[in-house]
Amino acid sequence: MKWSDLADVRWKKLKRLDRGDVLRRLGLEERTPLSDFFTGLGLFGVGVLLGTGLGIIFAPKAGAETRSQLGESLRRGSRRATDFGQKLGAEMGSPAPGHIS
Repeated sequence: MKWSDLADVRWKKLKRLDRGDVLRRLGLEERTPLSDFFTGLGLFGVGVLLGTGLGIIFAPKAGAETRSQLGESLRRGSRRATDFGQKLGAEMGSPAPGHIS
């Protein structure tokens, strides 16, 4: 911000300036409760992911066993998602993804 940016401010207008005007002229943004909520929600989500990762890393099982179990559960979830997609495609009358007629 430069002093020339404030050149258009008149002393009579200063009495009518509110907090938002001052912040806008200084190039700052006013925070709202909604933006604070989403910031907190994002930080919570990062914390959940970080905690999950650390829990997997420091689990009492051996690393190979944990990776094997995690891989199997991901494969199972992938198969379930594929089956659901095929079932949904069959109900809607379209061919399944990857299906060549």
